Amino acid sequence: MPRKLVLVVVDGMTPAAFERAVEGGRAPAMSFLAEHGDYRQATSVFPSLTPVCLTSIATGAGPAVHHIPSLVWWNRQERRVVEYGSSFAALRAAGLSQSILDPIFNMNARHLAAGATTIYEALEDAGLVAGAVNITCYRGRHRYLPTLPAMHRPAYGPPRFFFYGLFESDRTGAPFAVRSRRAGSVDAYAAAVGRWLVTRDGFDFLAYYLSGYDFASHAAGPDGEVAAHALEQADAAIWTLLEAAGGPDEFLERYAVVLLSDHGQTAVGRAARLEEPFADVADQVVVTASNRAGQVYLRPNARVDAGDLARRLDGYSAVDVTLRREDDQMIARKDGADAPAEKLDHPDAAWRIGSALANPNAGELLVSAAEGWELTDLGGRHHAGGGSHGSLVAADSIVPLVTVGLRAEPRRITEVAPAILEHFGAAVPESMEAFAGVG
Repeated sequence: MPRKLVLVVVDGMTPAAFERAVEGGRAPAMSFLAEHGDYRQATSVFPSLTPVCLTSIATGAGPAVHHIPSLVWWNRQERRVVEYGSSFAALRAAGLSQSILDPIFNMNARHLAAGATTIYEALEDAGLVAGAVNITCYRGRHRYLPTLPAMHRPAYGPPRFFFYGLFESDRTGAPFAVRSRRAGSVDAYAAAVGRWLVTRDGFDFLAYYLSGYDFASHAAGPDGEVAAHALEQADAAIWTLLEAAGGPDEFLERYAVVLLSDHGQTAVGRAARLEEPFADVADQVVVTASNRAGQVYLRPNARVDAGDLARRLDGYSAVDVTLRREDDQMIARKDGADAPAEKLDHPDAAWRIGSALANPNAGELLVSAAEGWELTDLGGRHHAGGGSHGSLVAADSIVPLVTVGLRAEPRRITEVAPAILEHFGAAVPESMEAFAGVG
């Protein structure tokens, strides 16, 4: 029987931040894992935004398969904006009650494609016990009611399921998760649950998601002391798992490990409203933007096409490149000229763009922001002066990845789930990408 496995996802951790923390002695847990494993860099998906990225990790597939297109998008069937949590102002602009339901329930129950198999489902099919702590893509086969008495709608997660204290498969005594996010309470909740699970050896596979670093990096940028301190807190949450097993060596006797981030992070100094270039056709399009990516949807009555929309962004400083389909071609428009998207020099551009454009929930025009720029969300909020992500550029798109006790060498975040299934000798569903070189 192979070792059990822990998948650690540190939201927004850049390779540079990881390497600084390890080399500077500020991350003893991550240093220990890197010392005993293999370190490489991997590519994220596009848009490199958390709901898309975490779903790609959990399903082992890109947006074309799992159908989550962005942090905010237009639902053509329901004729409404879906907002997963860009900001509180954006949630209010999209409709607060609906926008609370979307990230907690609907993303997994309705928006995640039925044909995409999650790693939790695949492992349960193989007779193994999967667990998930706080990760937003959690779809499994076990029914859970919320811990809040006023809420009665169920969620379906893996056998061991903990979601910010709102859903809990077991009573662990963990503190309330969202009492003070700025002080690190969310990752403290994850650490308490993780300790409880490791102490009881209560899983075969655990997805252990830590979001505190991304929160701090958005506020103050990815390279400063605030972000460095948040990464120390994330490392402490990982160290909690090692200690719960009796120490680092004992932990690795029991568990293989995959440690990675879901996306990178870029310093941003300026913000722009993507809606402005389309103001005169506002009745024909829906513009959704957040962080460093945007989508433009054509309404049924539109008298413009995606090419017209792309040309409207010529000379718009906030935009690096736009992407669209014309017949069977993927077209990138950059610096006022069209070219095959495959010619872009962004990391893994052809596959990432192809998957994003093939998503049936994607807009007719996809937008990737220029270096240093962010696109304001529906509520007009932005992170200028801090950090952001979402675009095709390398800083948003490259993540650190450490494997300990794994034969496979994943190079994309979508290759992690199939590599884990291979580790357990479990069947890899057809919906997942193979990790031996996906075109």
